[in-house]
Amino acid sequence: MAEAAKWYVVHTYSGYENTVKATIEKTVESRGLHDVILSVSIPMERVKEITETGATKEYDRKVYPGYVLVKMIMNDDTWYVIRNTRGVTGFVGPESKPVPLTEAEVYAMGVEKKVVKIDYEVGDMVSIIDGAFEGVIGMVRELDVDNNSVCVVISMLGRETPVDLELDQVSKVED
Repeated sequence: MAEAAKWYVVHTYSGYENTVKATIEKTVESRGLHDVILSVSIPMERVKEITETGATKEYDRKVYPGYVLVKMIMNDDTWYVIRNTRGVTGFVGPESKPVPLTEAEVYAMGVEKKVVKIDYEVGDMVSIIDGAFEGVIGMVRELDVDNNSVCVVISMLGRETPVDLELDQVSKVED
């Protein structure tokens, strides 16, 4: 049943994001809605700021102020619970009809991480399996799992050329 759950964007009064998140989580707990409202999230980003004195200050900032993301199975009950939470102005969608986020939007917003299993490392020969260089074989120069990127050196027009790709765009060439 959890596979039917999708992420929805809920619009809130400005500054009420944390209150709305806490209220929804408390309602889920008290009404036993764990199987239909799975997660509530406020996307945050770490920001570094240099003050006038030259000191560096780090803090978390809301990526989308005024919005809360809820992973849930949409039905009349869950719609009612979210819609009638204090501080919620409605769901994002045409005429306030909830429209779920696509998988690509969810990953782009950083709400969920896509798990990519990699079987190669720096120095391995890999085949590019997606994109403009599909079918080309090269060697892994750099690997950055946290940022989902790999740098592969390919031979193009007789020269070694580094190409930056996503982790799932290459696969190891078996010896």
